Amino acid sequence: MFLMRAGVVASLAITLAGCEYTPVPDPKLSARDAEYLALLPQTQRGDLNFERYQVEDETGQVPGTIVVDSKKNMLWYVLPNKKAIRYGVSTGSEAYGWTGSATVKAMKEWPTWMPPADMLKRWPHLKPVVAMGGLKGGPDNPLGARALYLYDENGKDTLYRIHGTNEPEEIGRGVSSGCIRMRDIDVIDLYNRVQLGTKVVVL
Repeated sequence: MFLMRAGVVASLAITLAGCEYTPVPDPKLSARDAEYLALLPQTQRGDLNFERYQVEDETGQVPGTIVVDSKKNMLWYVLPNKKAIRYGVSTGSEAYGWTGSATVKAMKEWPTWMPPADMLKRWPHLKPVVAMGGLKGGPDNPLGARALYLYDENGKDTLYRIHGTNEPEEIGRGVSSGCIRMRDIDVIDLYNRVQLGTKVVVL
């Protein structure tokens, strides 16, 4: 899968050079990452606009900041020298979207998923997941390969996350319950760049 993507990326570098979009190589995977990702269904590539690129920074934020545009379904990680890494994401559906600032206060690899209370009200069939202590990390887990846990300015957990997904075909759409979903390979790349205390701005 990754060798095929590398070939596509090489051709994109030529096609998009005039637009100053530079494809970013896939991050190095751990043995567990490779094992779990291989178990996920292989989906067709979607809109190339939502691939991972280094671009000119248009956010105006300081390096090290994460910026999410929930209308464009894009996430930027701001780099020095007015550059940024841009990723396609899925954001909250119209009823569950949110905006504001937060801070990354926890980071987990292949995290356990515990459905929040408001989700249980809408989908009571998830109660057994809570009863068993949550769904452990793995290819069937909706949080995917990594999760960044977002806290507000008072240090309270917002219950929103930036995380992977086992439904990569939905990248570029407003479909989540407020969390920000990324392709697993993209969230691994972002996770490797982020530190605790990173500022997150959601527009």
